Amino acid sequence: MINSKFTIKRYDLSEDRSLRAWSAADELMLLSVEELKLTPKSISLFNDRFGFLNCQLHHQNPKVVLTNKSQEIAVKSNAKQNSLNEPIFLDPLTAWEEKTDLVLLKIPKSLSLFQLFLEQVAKNSTPEVTVICGFMTRHFSPNLIKIAEEYFDVVEQSKAVKKARVLILSGKKEHTEKELTTTISYKEVDYKQYLGVFSADHIDYATQFFIDKLEINNTDGRILDLGSGNGVIAHQIQLTNPNAEIHLMDDSYLAIKSSELNIKGDNVHFHFNDEFSIFDKNYFDVIVTNPPFHFEYEINIQITLALFRGCHSALKEGGNLQVVANQHLNYLSHLKPLFHQVEVIGEDDKFIVYKCVK
Repeated sequence: MINSKFTIKRYDLSEDRSLRAWSAADELMLLSVEELKLTPKSISLFNDRFGFLNCQLHHQNPKVVLTNKSQEIAVKSNAKQNSLNEPIFLDPLTAWEEKTDLVLLKIPKSLSLFQLFLEQVAKNSTPEVTVICGFMTRHFSPNLIKIAEEYFDVVEQSKAVKKARVLILSGKKEHTEKELTTTISYKEVDYKQYLGVFSADHIDYATQFFIDKLEINNTDGRILDLGSGNGVIAHQIQLTNPNAEIHLMDDSYLAIKSSELNIKGDNVHFHFNDEFSIFDKNYFDVIVTNPPFHFEYEINIQITLALFRGCHSALKEGGNLQVVANQHLNYLSHLKPLFHQVEVIGEDDKFIVYKCVK
């Protein structure tokens, strides 16, 4: 039974009042737990973005698999707001201390991330584990079934309820560990990244265009790659500016762990974070970013605009922010009021690169 007394907020700066902190897929997963009459000893939650599932199951002490810093903040905030215990978080890559016997998994948009999640379930669950995977019917792909069948003998799909469905997985197969990273070659360098990190098959085209248009000087001593992904932008900068102090920050745990595989050095610093309070004001000479505006199936530029404001605070006077964007995104109207000077330093029919001087 869903407890309607809980107040669950989104914590993502969305101005769209129609968006909730959970979906019918989350509700159907909870209903499935009741209908199956499961009595688990250990529950693990995957892709519980704002902590709705954690709050609803708090009396069973669930553990939340942490993939984003923004997720951690939201889950903690919603637990505190409802006077619940501090959430327990699990690492999505390393072994857990306790084997889980029930998993609730909101299926992500990325099929490779779904595979990474099931790989972690396979390594850290009892033989009797039940996995309940929730998704909205419009997002179904036959590949979901194929991936699930790699790990479980029984894959059952429910009927649709409020345009949502669940896959119920049981009969765990014997597990042979799969490689969790892929390799992408770019400018004769191999970059590794974990499954589920943005642009799995190639360095995305906006980033490639951006790297070729960047304006970095030898005098730029402190540089931040914001939304750093697998670290390719920071690494390309490091190749031409080996003495620079380079920082990489990303909201994605898997992205930061990927970048740690690709860029080394005593003057390189990694930050699993999504906001600027960790930095002093007026700290960086240059900030470079290919900022996200898709979050799963949602488009939300409010997060990007907040990052632009943070960039302005973190830059030195005379320092600059360099941004690549799709042409259809109207970032110029948001950047001009913030920065002393905004110019276009690269442009084609798809992408545009702005240089914004503080």
